[in-house]
Amino acid sequence: MNAVSGAPRPSLLFVTDLAYEARGRRYCDEDIFLTSRLREAFDVALCHPRDAAALLDGFDAVVVRNSGPVLHYQEAYDAFRARAREAGVRVYNTLDGRADMAGKQYLVDLSRAGFPVIPTVDRAEDLGLLPRAAGYVVKPKLGADSVGLRFTEEPELPEGADGTLLVQPRIDFSYEVSFYFVDHDFQYALHAPDPERRWVLEPYAPGPGDLEFARRFVEWNTLSHGIQRVDACRAPEGELLLVELEDLNPYLSLDRVPEDVRDNFVARMTDSVRALLA
Repeated sequence: MNAVSGAPRPSLLFVTDLAYEARGRRYCDEDIFLTSRLREAFDVALCHPRDAAALLDGFDAVVVRNSGPVLHYQEAYDAFRARAREAGVRVYNTLDGRADMAGKQYLVDLSRAGFPVIPTVDRAEDLGLLPRAAGYVVKPKLGADSVGLRFTEEPELPEGADGTLLVQPRIDFSYEVSFYFVDHDFQYALHAPDPERRWVLEPYAPGPGDLEFARRFVEWNTLSHGIQRVDACRAPEGELLLVELEDLNPYLSLDRVPEDVRDNFVARMTDSVRALLA
């Protein structure tokens, strides 16, 4: 109860897999920190993604955070989405995103539309559209965390795999950089100076062109409320190319930013959840 007014505080069901082991990241630490801060404004309970559908009715909103790759519990996730829509439960991130939340078809669509993304195709008849490269990446559209990813010398798709796999050239990039947004508001950027150490991140000061690049994808997305991470690589000619637009449960690397940036992020996220509840 609110100690001043006596009015009940909004309640949040915070969906996370605290036991999930991610390479180079501590999901559990980040969500323990986030829930400790969100409790200043909300009543918060944690649950595993497999339990979310059964528990969501008792809360004002459901916050999906570091719940791990959906393909590990696809049936439970589909049931959660269906139950949330049926019951009219508010979900954060909202369920209207069209990037990773809906699979990786968006990379094919953006590539066809001429956006600055790593060239991507999903049909054998389109393999000739890819630029020549020293190697290629083949990965499932519903994949995550490098699950099912493989490398080939030539662009290829197994027979009958049209529409289920993506093919991209391997880019000889100089570094990767991620831009973090709450709703449409930029919060901070981090980059990995060493391409071989993706999650060894350092603060990055984006130039105007960098932010324009990132905002183009945030504006393209249809997400009403939530956190988005725009992942890009710096290509050999100096331009940025989109690697991924994560709008489902992006890891935030909050342990890699200064305390004031972390505080500002939590305050902006709190305001965003309040706006969703309103």
